[in-house]
Amino acid sequence: MTAGTPLTPSAVQVEQDRFRQNLATASREFFSTQRTVLGSIAQDSIGLVDAIEDLTTGGKKLRPLLCYWGWRGAGGADDDAGIITAGMALELFQAAALIHDDIIDRSDFRRGAPSVHRRFEARHIDGGWRLDPERFGAAAAILAGDLCLSLSEEAFAGIPGVPGGAGRARSIFNLMRTEVMAGQYLDLLEEAVGPAREAGDAVERALTIVRFKSAKYSTEHPLRIGGALAGAPESVLAGYSAFALPLGEAFQLRDDLLGVYGDPEMTGKPAGDDLREGKRTVLIAKALQHCDPADRAALNTGLGRSGLTDAEVVTLRTIIDRSGARDEVEALIAERAAASSSALDSLDLDPLCREALSSLATAAIVRVS
Repeated sequence: MTAGTPLTPSAVQVEQDRFRQNLATASREFFSTQRTVLGSIAQDSIGLVDAIEDLTTGGKKLRPLLCYWGWRGAGGADDDAGIITAGMALELFQAAALIHDDIIDRSDFRRGAPSVHRRFEARHIDGGWRLDPERFGAAAAILAGDLCLSLSEEAFAGIPGVPGGAGRARSIFNLMRTEVMAGQYLDLLEEAVGPAREAGDAVERALTIVRFKSAKYSTEHPLRIGGALAGAPESVLAGYSAFALPLGEAFQLRDDLLGVYGDPEMTGKPAGDDLREGKRTVLIAKALQHCDPADRAALNTGLGRSGLTDAEVVTLRTIIDRSGARDEVEALIAERAAASSSALDSLDLDPLCREALSSLATAAIVRVS
């Protein structure tokens, strides 16, 4: 190839770019309709839709893309409007989860911008309004998240019916929503109870949270929803699960590492934010399992303290490194990546779909800090 010759996009890139563009167009039209609905109630309420649209604009679109390739891998057409609507429903559900998660974790930032509750809080402050701006921000964001859940359901219900597929896809979608709420509660419970719980099964509890709060809804369920909408048999959906569940677990384990060691320029959050939030991740569970009593006490004391300085974050990282937990989590990621890759090799897919899923898997697991 001659130097300076532009690279030709692969067939996967072309198809994914077209899907993303169609998804963006459909989303803009959907939000425009919702602005009309809310505007008929009161112009002031349109701010809820604005916050949701801003959050869903951009991003990797991992879940919609997995849904799309699950659809294509099961024989779905590349220009079907229904799979675009399904992708939009997944994006809206994720946005609702992020909004509520940021309130629970008291996160100030999401994707490099103020989180939704901080955005509403700033609006209160800028307007010079009365009463507590922080309470207003949290309350408004809760309502935005609730609206987002409602809109996700509305979008999913609007997917054109597919013989043999719509009912099963609905069951997966319903299960996904229930599992995420349960996983979120288990995460909250683990943070609240902390070291008071029996430490022996802390790693297994953390892995359960990984699986149900994130892994299944990030990878497995979107892929299966796409397959179900295309009428895939149960054997294909089982193959999708074998590929996507370990991928989703590796994805979240990588995210947990980034929450402690990640570069803010890459993660869009302050360094060590998971430590300030008191996240009882697999990384933390393994560190507590292996470190000596003095380090264990220091780690338990520091976790969840919002005022942690950058120097104290470095100290806690050193404790985690000294325990060997970081290396153990990297090994867990590699183990799950290998299982996912092996399952992908066993799937009966055309080369385009195989390449697309392999590329998405790599992007999900191999993320720089």
